[in-house]
Amino acid sequence: MPKFKLKTHKATAKRFHFTGTGKLMHTKGMKSHLRRKKSARVKRQFDEMFETKGGNVARIKKLLPYGA
Repeated sequence: MPKFKLKTHKATAKRFHFTGTGKLMHTKGMKSHLRRKKSARVKRQFDEMFETKGGNVARIKKLLPYGA
């Protein structure tokens, strides 16, 4: 009997990705509207990717079985 395939959680796949070294990276939210109020520094930070740390990493890896 062949082993069944695991499904990728698509919403998680759009928000997170793994680097070549295996780090889990994410972007910050709140960047789609009301940007005129935000400072230039904050708007520049929206383009950056940040490393995901803490207890959620194991949970996210379960949602992305083929990510890492």
